[in-house]
Amino acid sequence: MIYLDNAATTLHKPRAVDEAVRRAMHAAAGYARGGYAAAMRAGETVYACREQAAALFGVQDPARVVFTMNATHALNLAIHALVQPDTRVVVGGYEHNAVMRPLMLRGVQPVVLDTPLWDGEAMINRAKQALADGADLFILNHVSNVFGFVAPVEEIAALLDEANVPLILDASQSAGVIGIDVRRHPCLAAVCMPGHKGLYGPQGTGLLLALDDRIAQRPLLAGGTGSRSEEMCQPDFLPDALESGTPNVPGIAGLAAGLAFVRSVGPENVLAHERRLMREFVRALETEKRIECFANPAQTGVLSVRVRGATCEGVAETLARQGVAVRAGLHCAPLAHRTAGTEESGTIRFSLSFYSTAHQLEHAAELLCQTVKNL
Repeated sequence: MIYLDNAATTLHKPRAVDEAVRRAMHAAAGYARGGYAAAMRAGETVYACREQAAALFGVQDPARVVFTMNATHALNLAIHALVQPDTRVVVGGYEHNAVMRPLMLRGVQPVVLDTPLWDGEAMINRAKQALADGADLFILNHVSNVFGFVAPVEEIAALLDEANVPLILDASQSAGVIGIDVRRHPCLAAVCMPGHKGLYGPQGTGLLLALDDRIAQRPLLAGGTGSRSEEMCQPDFLPDALESGTPNVPGIAGLAAGLAFVRSVGPENVLAHERRLMREFVRALETEKRIECFANPAQTGVLSVRVRGATCEGVAETLARQGVAVRAGLHCAPLAHRTAGTEESGTIRFSLSFYSTAHQLEHAAELLCQTVKNL
């Protein structure tokens, strides 16, 4: 199988991830709930992962690294804590439903930075206008899961620093691919990410970098934490305030190994690898005139295409029968499709990882071009 759906989950992991999960399954138990060897081992495993994440993202206090089930969970935690029905929220034009639906549940109709695809300058100008009109909170998708568009987060964050407006950063597609240092911008209130994409961890893992103290004051869930068991009130300190219940210790062990892998390779090298392959892939596809590529030199390893005269789902199913795994549709991000006018048709998405190879992309391009010719 040629696996090109890494924007959903990186299927191929470093061997160390599998080994770490297996070790934890058989040797770690009772996290924060006992003084015996297996419980202590669980505690050490979880803390080691916090340290790995803190080192990768520039978090000075590892206690601010909160474990979640996925990026959706992390975004819900941050939004629940920082958004009230009267909060004036501004979002980018590429947001995932993991942002939009929690806002809708709170009765919030955000201001959307509607701008054309690839136009970062227009997004900056719209952000300036939104700040002038009044904003309490920004939520930005760092990298589009549909087009690989990299939002001008540095420039917008600088504006938010000056205006003292907090920012929730959705790093679902950027964590592990683009360097993130939370010390650069005081406006960063939270950074949310999955463990199972660019961090090469197992599914069922995610991270919330809880940088704003208010996030600990309004937990989404309450329950046992293994700390202050004599009190009926939820602990108000991190990470306990946001980590009720037994954590996914085997998954966290695997995530620690994935983080170590990313740190050893370097996000900048992951990005360079993906961009190099993507450029060649786009060149190969553009030889077939019926294939419409939504490509830009600055995108990450995520490419959307359409085939004139064919449905995206039909083409994706044909590729699947030939052993090429891609995703077709709206990718849970209708706002992003609005920027390119693809909200009615959807797109076929090809997404890479550090384990993608030039040979795989060459073969996938041949199969897609041949599929189009046979239509």
